[in-house]
Amino acid sequence: MHRQIAGTLTGPRTKYVVVVLWLLALVAFGGFAGKLTEVQNNEAASWLPASAESTRGFERMSPFQNPNAIPTTLVYTSTAVTGDDLAAVASGDIAELGGLDGVEGEIAPPLLSKDGEVAQLTVTFDLGSDGWSRMPGTVDDIREIADHDDVRLHVTGQGGSAADAAEAFGGIDTTLLAAALVVVVVILLFVYRSPVLWVFPIVSVVVGLGVTMGLVYFLAKDAGLTVNGQSQAILSILAIGAGTDYALLLVSRYREELRKFEDRHEAMAHALHRAAPAILASAVTVILAMLCLTFAEMNSTSGMGPVVAVGIAVTYLAMVTLLPALLVICGRWVFWPRRPAYGSAEPTETGMWARLGAMISVRPRVIWIATTGLLLIACLGLLRLDANGLASDETYTEEFDSITGQQVLVDHDMADQSNQLLVVADASSQTQVQQALDGVEGLVPTETPAGEVKSFPLGPAQDGVVAIAAVIDADVTSPEAYDIVDAARSAVHGVDGAGALVTGTSAMMRDTLEASQRDDLVIIPIVLAVVLLVLMVLLRALVAPLILLGTVILSFGAALGISVLLFEFVFGFAGTDPSFPLFAFVFLVALGIDYNIFLMTRVREEAQVRGTREGSLVGLTSTGGVITSAGVVLAATFLVLGSLPMVFLAEIGVTVALGVMLDTMIVRSILVTAINLDIGDRIWWPSRLAKH
Repeated sequence: MHRQIAGTLTGPRTKYVVVVLWLLALVAFGGFAGKLTEVQNNEAASWLPASAESTRGFERMSPFQNPNAIPTTLVYTSTAVTGDDLAAVASGDIAELGGLDGVEGEIAPPLLSKDGEVAQLTVTFDLGSDGWSRMPGTVDDIREIADHDDVRLHVTGQGGSAADAAEAFGGIDTTLLAAALVVVVVILLFVYRSPVLWVFPIVSVVVGLGVTMGLVYFLAKDAGLTVNGQSQAILSILAIGAGTDYALLLVSRYREELRKFEDRHEAMAHALHRAAPAILASAVTVILAMLCLTFAEMNSTSGMGPVVAVGIAVTYLAMVTLLPALLVICGRWVFWPRRPAYGSAEPTETGMWARLGAMISVRPRVIWIATTGLLLIACLGLLRLDANGLASDETYTEEFDSITGQQVLVDHDMADQSNQLLVVADASSQTQVQQALDGVEGLVPTETPAGEVKSFPLGPAQDGVVAIAAVIDADVTSPEAYDIVDAARSAVHGVDGAGALVTGTSAMMRDTLEASQRDDLVIIPIVLAVVLLVLMVLLRALVAPLILLGTVILSFGAALGISVLLFEFVFGFAGTDPSFPLFAFVFLVALGIDYNIFLMTRVREEAQVRGTREGSLVGLTSTGGVITSAGVVLAATFLVLGSLPMVFLAEIGVTVALGVMLDTMIVRSILVTAINLDIGDRIWWPSRLAKH
């Protein structure tokens, strides 16, 4: 940041203007932050790319099936009431269930398992365009009606899954935020050792997050931005973690400048002038990395990019304007009881990081080679990575009712009648398409008005198009269901001139897996190229950016390798979500490069005066404490994601936390410093510093 601009932002009068402007922004947007969950779109169809076969098929299904329809399966199970008596219990609820708001069509009689211990009803609801958010209340109404002595009810299918997803994400705007903020406050109290100073970063972060969530609400409501529970969780965690990191770097530099300048306004102007470029480069790196996600085919992934980018941009502005203004308004007393006195010595010059630098300087080449070898060994865990998706019973860390209901159906050899494979085709090919489907293994007969059949039309043809349905005898998100979808597609695509498209929930999840794998191959190289360009512009060199990018990739591989082993052998997770590798990569590379940016900008600043080797030691000494503290904050905030009962979020939290700690404690402090000391001035090639 230019010295004159930095001085203006924190001037004796303008500091109050800055605070007032942020308060006005909070009033304008903060009131809508709590409404962000109202515009979430967690439907499976909204996550898919428009080019996917299931998406195109879903669009052609509109004349035959209400796009707002939510099939819901009621599973009655009992050992005390069995056979016809259990079926009678379920039948007795049909009339009252039919009176619920949004019930669509007639409710078919219950199906009974062969052992007579399970009865199944399928009820379809149309609750409008916001039906997925209204479904939890409807499930509560269902339970009130179907609550019987000696009979246990499970609500599953799409309706039950929607209700459970709402419960899983219900803590995003309350529990998650509160837990993250508590963790950050505790860490800041330990880092600052001041009962007052932590308040200012937290206030600035909360104000920035409130404005961000209000902005995202309007983007989702009026600009068509896709926001789901997953992206909102990541937004909150990243804004809190990154904002606190920026605060730690700025406050550390401000404390340093207060020892050099008696006037606090002058000290803050110099602190902003020196620290803001590194913070800006960090923010820009994360923003650009997030915007690279817009190249994804997955709507959920491409939608997350702008959401998080907006959050980081607003957070950056808050931390370089609001936070400095608040600190300057209050003066040196906020550092009590360790106030930095004018003219006092800088304590970091003889601390732990200075001693570590001295140890590395003895044999830097041996140290960086050995460190690289250990990280490469950790990368071997990647051989155990299984990113082919999770079945319904593997998606959550808790056992929700919809999952239990699905398992009951499986245990009693019943197929969930709401899990249908749907095919749209030219009406002239209806007979051939049905014959093709009837030959697919894994599609089971179901009872229709015409008797028990394997595939059946959903009403008469419309505009020369017919819709055909069949029930999949497998868990909706299981590999077995995907195999059935693939087999069905091969069968119906083989009907000449039918123009058949296969859709349905399992088909959508199958396409999600394929799109995620494509996104990995496309987006990861784009992110690497963007990060490299940012580093080249910031450091005005080629060698240093290439080395830094290589160390971050190595750190990512090690973190992912160790995490995969933890997931399998410690946490007992069955695998990972298809989008997990991409999100882990983007977060770790974008965030991991931050700490190298913080370090290397200081090293470059010192190298212009002292040379690269001495500048590397000074850079490590002066930034070691603050960067480590920033890493601990970010790691702790990501670990808070584990408070939500989602395997995907727990895996992201653990992997990013582990990767960040590897970056701060090993890669940045040991590996990068050792390479700097070994290569010396040549690391700045081809800039003038290479000839220092």
